[in-house]
Amino acid sequence: MILPGILPFVRELIDRCLTEGDIAVDATAGNGLDTLYLAKKVGDSGKVYSFDIQLAAIEKTKARLKEHHLAHRVSLIQNGHEQAVTCIPKEELTLLKAAVFNLGYLPSGDKSITTKGETTIQAVSQLLEIMQSGALIILVIYHGHEEGKKEKQKVETFSAQLDQREVQVLRYEFMNQVNNPPFIIALEKK
Repeated sequence: MILPGILPFVRELIDRCLTEGDIAVDATAGNGLDTLYLAKKVGDSGKVYSFDIQLAAIEKTKARLKEHHLAHRVSLIQNGHEQAVTCIPKEELTLLKAAVFNLGYLPSGDKSITTKGETTIQAVSQLLEIMQSGALIILVIYHGHEEGKKEKQKVETFSAQLDQREVQVLRYEFMNQVNNPPFIIALEKK
């Protein structure tokens, strides 16, 4: 297939943005797949800050990183992504080049615990404030559940209202797929 799927496209964007020595955020650690990918990209001189409110997600991510011998590149933080800017050392904030959000609930976890539009927008707003030109925020929006539908609406409205002189906003989705397929909103700081 010529058009990359949603998650492969996320990785293409990360590849264009991150290099050795950069700082990255996984705003929703989940099962640790994005954290692992980011840790590989930033190298030994970079750092990943991986957030999740659920201990189960932190433990799964920690195990995945240990398996790949990359735990030393990551700080796992059991906290909401809206706390990211306050949890990252000030001297590293200017090196922050990418943040990835997989919105919704922890796969194979408690489906009643989900990301929320309000805290996602708070986190994205704070990150955009401190990120330098060329930095990227990628939101993968899973909206096949009730809270996901609410969050989708809030994030879409927020993103569409961002000043085009400050942020480029891209929406990437497959429009003819059934069952509320996930899509991406990517924000590039100008």
